[in-house]
Amino acid sequence: QVQLVESGGGSVQAGGSLRLSCAASGYTWRTDCMAWFRQAPGKEREGVAAIYFGSTYYADSVKGRFTVSQDNARNRLYLQMNNLKSEDTAMYYCAAWRYCSVAYWSNQHNYDYWGQGTQVTVSK
Repeated sequence: QVQLVESGGGSVQAGGSLRLSCAASGYTWRTDCMAWFRQAPGKEREGVAAIYFGSTYYADSVKGRFTVSQDNARNRLYLQMNNLKSEDTAMYYCAAWRYCSVAYWSNQHNYDYWGQGTQVTVSK
């Protein structure tokens, strides 16, 4: 049974940093996209960042501030978030897409597995 479990969310002031972690069990990625999505209240879920065979992809809104990485030996995905802004406030989700077409990484409907989410709240 595949499980993705996020951790590391919390409340910070604008300009602060957080590091999210996603632990995968029952699953090892080989030809998969691993991604972070977020969803703010009343908004659509949006792709934040993805990693595929070591190449990384970001939404324009987080470029230069967020960094996605993975530890294949430990089956973990990370999202380092720096210079956080109030508009980054959302529930953050880890997701996996098997045999992905990376050009479409930001489309949530392509993903096969999801975590339960971790809340990030940024105050001004």
